[in-house]
Amino acid sequence: MATAGKVIKCRAAVAWEPRKPLVIEEIEVAPPQANEVRIKIVATAVCRSDLYYLLENMHEDGYPTILGHEAAGIVESVGPGVTEFLPGDKVIPLFISQCRECRFCKSPKTNQCEKTCSLVRQEGMPAPDSRFTCKGKKVLPFVGTSTFSEYTVVNQIAVAKIDPTAPLDKVCLLGCGICTGYGAAVNTAKVEPGSTCAVFGLGAVGLAAVMGCKAAGAKRIFAVDINPDKFEKAKVFGATDFVNPKDHDKPVSQVLAEMTNGGVDYSLECIGNVDIMRSALESCIPGWGVSVIVGWTDLKDFAARPVQLIAGRTWKGSLFGGFKSKDGVPQMVKAYLDKKVKVDEFITHNMTLDQVNDAIELMKQSKCIRTVLSVSPQ
Repeated sequence: MATAGKVIKCRAAVAWEPRKPLVIEEIEVAPPQANEVRIKIVATAVCRSDLYYLLENMHEDGYPTILGHEAAGIVESVGPGVTEFLPGDKVIPLFISQCRECRFCKSPKTNQCEKTCSLVRQEGMPAPDSRFTCKGKKVLPFVGTSTFSEYTVVNQIAVAKIDPTAPLDKVCLLGCGICTGYGAAVNTAKVEPGSTCAVFGLGAVGLAAVMGCKAAGAKRIFAVDINPDKFEKAKVFGATDFVNPKDHDKPVSQVLAEMTNGGVDYSLECIGNVDIMRSALESCIPGWGVSVIVGWTDLKDFAARPVQLIAGRTWKGSLFGGFKSKDGVPQMVKAYLDKKVKVDEFITHNMTLDQVNDAIELMKQSKCIRTVLSVSPQ
């Protein structure tokens, strides 16, 4: 392409400081360096993790930055040493890398990678290298993706090449939320046919977890949320029963235990609330119940009585649904194209990058499942 090797001037939504609206600015995006790929972002969605970093994260040295990590685009150019990608390839940037060389990547036990960018910078960590500048100031990347921009630069170990027929304004959701929830049920919990499940929280991740439970053959799937308006949507993805904790004068774990003769086989917490994590664990049946923490948070400690685990329950966590990213995302795109997983049904709003603050407000008020922002024409 004509822009290869040159600085690109484009528009991006810059977070200059935490807890403030994003600002649409003209930025400069430098050419990709060794092992990097410069991507024209076609569509990106707003995820709760973006809000967490902007509104709840207490570390203020990660600004200015460009948020966004659930996206799809087209390769514009590649840096030296990149052989896997060519200009024109359709791709999904990944917030979890897969270098295929570290001890984690070589193990079938995990989808972690030693080279994954940290969501939260700890005190003393060096600032990540950046290809973005705005008004003469360096703008930091966010989890190595920064997709609230018309162009971004990502390391090749954090990019998945996808089917060229895939609609980018739909499959962008497979860059985070859907894989996170679906995989938590299928890969992490390993839901079995004929089992009972409870999913706490019916945002995009929770609905994807419901879909994963159904795909795994669960007999009963309890959708738990304090917003009854979400129950009809959950039914679309396979929920069979609905529990609103506000309708009961006893703990929801007790309600579920009474409805299931002792507790569910699997529970998935998809909110990021430490109190609900405990409720989800206590909703599992003793002996073999498995509870999976899916919702992201790093603000508070979580707790439970030891007897809950001594009695035979398992409490575990799941990041990106246990999918090894470069392998799993193209497989999920294929599953979508083969009509084996739903994606379109998650999208409740379509907007443009200029409306990113409106999209953030919708998510803050729980008035959307996913809002997809159109960023660049294909």
